[in-house]
Amino acid sequence: MTPRLLLFPLLLALLAGCTSLPKAEMRAAAGYAEAGRAAAPSCEGSAEPACQAIASPLLELGDQALAASTPEAPRHFATLLDRGQDALIARVHLIRAARRSIELQSFIFDTDDTGALVLEELLAAARRGVKVRVLLDQLYGLPDPNLQAALAGAHPNFELRLYNPTFNEARTQSLQYAAGILCCFRKFNRRMHTKLLLVDGTVGITGGRNIQDRYFDWGAGYNYRDRDILVAGPVAQAMAANFEAFWTFERSRPADTLKDVARRLVRAGGVPAHRLLDPARERPPRVQAMAAIAADGAAVYERLAPLTLPVGPVDFFADLPEKHTGESTAHEDASRAMRELVASAERELVLQTPYLVLSRPARQLFRELHQRQDAPVIEVSTNSLAATDAFPVYAMSHKYKRMYLREMGFRIHEYKPYPTDAPIDVAATGALGPERATLPIFGSGSSGSASGPVPLKRAGIRVGLHAKSMVLDDRVGVVGSHNFDPRSDNLNTESMVVVRDRQFAVALRASIQRDMAPENAWMVARREKPPLFSGLNYSLGKVSEKLPIFDLWPFPYASSFELKPGCNPTAPPDPAFYRCYEDVGAFPEVDLPSKSIYTRILTAFGAGLVPIL
Repeated sequence: MTPRLLLFPLLLALLAGCTSLPKAEMRAAAGYAEAGRAAAPSCEGSAEPACQAIASPLLELGDQALAASTPEAPRHFATLLDRGQDALIARVHLIRAARRSIELQSFIFDTDDTGALVLEELLAAARRGVKVRVLLDQLYGLPDPNLQAALAGAHPNFELRLYNPTFNEARTQSLQYAAGILCCFRKFNRRMHTKLLLVDGTVGITGGRNIQDRYFDWGAGYNYRDRDILVAGPVAQAMAANFEAFWTFERSRPADTLKDVARRLVRAGGVPAHRLLDPARERPPRVQAMAAIAADGAAVYERLAPLTLPVGPVDFFADLPEKHTGESTAHEDASRAMRELVASAERELVLQTPYLVLSRPARQLFRELHQRQDAPVIEVSTNSLAATDAFPVYAMSHKYKRMYLREMGFRIHEYKPYPTDAPIDVAATGALGPERATLPIFGSGSSGSASGPVPLKRAGIRVGLHAKSMVLDDRVGVVGSHNFDPRSDNLNTESMVVVRDRQFAVALRASIQRDMAPENAWMVARREKPPLFSGLNYSLGKVSEKLPIFDLWPFPYASSFELKPGCNPTAPPDPAFYRCYEDVGAFPEVDLPSKSIYTRILTAFGAGLVPIL
């Protein structure tokens, strides 16, 4: 299709997005939704077990921490949720135990097994009298107008809002993606990447996980190694305030005010039925098993108690939605706090991110750290090309490996697609058919690109790193949604929990070090110097790297290394490194013809995408 012919459908999509429904239809849609809520079944006066909140020692930790706290000496409980199954059990259990309120905020909310289970539990909580508010980013939050129409009239205690619906619709069509980039690039790309589950205003869960199978070890062919933190105590008040700021922000729209949702309500003459809300629908065995496990409060507490630590001060740093108005940077709390924490490192900084693509201010900050007289050791855990589902983003990381290693002193460990020792419950996965397409790069920031994972030489259930965490000097631990990249700095809203406790920091460091172990990751280091012209090769590669678009030099500075049997882990500049490690190439496990050339091409074109990746 010629550029002129391509422009025509984009303009049509743009014009369609700018239209609005007649006011009479919008009023009718609102009336249908309100009538549906009024007629919804309720638990009032019922003694049925489903109408009672379950007993929960886990939820009671919030009240215990509040009772033990003073303004000068706050007390908290913090639980690292490394395993996907633990993270899902904790969420479902807390929803089952809620007595007053539930606030859920997510970038992605799918309609797979995980999404259906969580949605079912949220509606059950609403029916027993809990005030449930769900705020989702519009691009990937239940993007089915039929489902949103059904939810708009599901129950008086259940409210659904969508953040930043660029075209005032629940579902963004393919052409609308392109039109959004064409007409209103920055507004379209400003997404709510924050994740939060807050129960009764005392216990919250936040971190990297969205509501989708692959975040909880339920993906058929690809799962994320991710991390959340459950925190109970006074910091929940800051979580509640941040949620409220988003909930009342002008870009957070009730579902029934979106055009395609309103059309469904008007077309049906009321609240339409939807299969996910059918109480008689058949639930998969693993969903039934998860629901049963989460209903046993004592068993859940016994399972999570070994992961739970009593800690003191805990901070919640989160961007406000005003970050997206462009009026001020004062609302970018997460990025500012991240920079201040990094700058405070004295001895060691352990960083884990799925996308090693740094903004210019971040590069300068790490250069300054490396230039200190007593520079801290900086260990970085990130994805390999074989593990990531974000090929273009990895291409950018590949472009700057020389800079990361040489100018910033990073020790980079790239996660393997089939790690030997990972907190992934492979037995929980099921052969459920083809994986859903991953996210397009322009809406990304959490889950990769339209191309998806690259083909590998071996088959199996692949694992990709998605955790975002940091440990400073074994004294401060950080878990959140911030990817340490330009998109998190400039476009997405992000959040993170900062725990200033040595025992917690040591536990988090051990978790990240597990992902960096030789059986789970390759070490990235400079290739051995060739006997001739090594200086010339280095200089030409550096010049090529500096080019704003193209990176033409075909001899990369760095490669991936595998620890040889019988050797102990080490790192450059230890002279034993090249004796104990085998060079396995820049892209081990990847099964692509001319793979180096292909990746370098993506690197070249990806350079212009750094600000949005």
